Amino acid sequence: MAVEIDLIGEQPKRIPKPPWLKVKLPHGDTYERVKAKVDGLALNTVCKEANCPNLSECWGAGTATIMILGEVCTRGCRFCNVKTGNPKGAVDWMEPVRVAEAVRDLGWKYLVLTAVDRDDLPDGGALIFANTVREIHRRVPGARVEILSGDYRGDLHALDVVLDAKPDVFAHNLETVRRLTPRVRDKRASYDQSLRVLEHAKKRAPERFTKTSIMLGLGETDEEVEHAMEDARSVGVDVFTMGQYLQPSKKHLPVETFITPEEFAQLGQLAKSKGFRQVVSSPLSRSSYHAEQAFH
Repeated sequence: MAVEIDLIGEQPKRIPKPPWLKVKLPHGDTYERVKAKVDGLALNTVCKEANCPNLSECWGAGTATIMILGEVCTRGCRFCNVKTGNPKGAVDWMEPVRVAEAVRDLGWKYLVLTAVDRDDLPDGGALIFANTVREIHRRVPGARVEILSGDYRGDLHALDVVLDAKPDVFAHNLETVRRLTPRVRDKRASYDQSLRVLEHAKKRAPERFTKTSIMLGLGETDEEVEHAMEDARSVGVDVFTMGQYLQPSKKHLPVETFITPEEFAQLGQLAKSKGFRQVVSSPLSRSSYHAEQAFH
């Protein structure tokens, strides 16, 4: 019998823990191989740092989301489990090579590449992000790279450095609806700034897929979710994903509501009616979940 764990964290007692938010413990030969390679090359993954509920499924299938530029983020979003602090300008310029070696050695054909926010760097980490994309394409011809990017404080020149490396998919998350953004995200992020980043990425390379994701269960209304869909489509976003927010610890925002799988399915149909190329909507969906399916 598979062992299950509860990834919700401590919640207010008034909210029952729904059964659909149980996942299997990571296990299996493929999972162990991915873990060994990631650990051996001293790589960080958002899968582990953010306590992703899909770690078992994705690592078991031989895929992962690599997180570059260290494990300390300069921002303090109230939903995120990644460490917050000041990396003081530290950059490992050999990291792009190690990431590309992992992609090659593990036979990955599709990689999601993300990074902590690095407001301590003049370019926000754009150059090393671009170097990593180029190194993967050089060492693993034919592999596709999706980047889940920060906003670079709205600096479009820094964003262009990343876009010039020609990632196959450019993703940047709205995270939540407009009204809740100041409560949920770091004060250096904003809803409109994120829309501008997504719009610029699409205009710079119309043939490239753009993507965004929001979390549900933070107190948003269905009408606000629909407005977020429409805002994303208005700037050319191709792929829209929705998943249940899970509280990582007591210091993070509490879950206001657990959205049922049926409600996620209904919202997914609504999103499809807006004209997105792909929609992923379920309680355990995350921005990189089944990312490669956009190309199918």
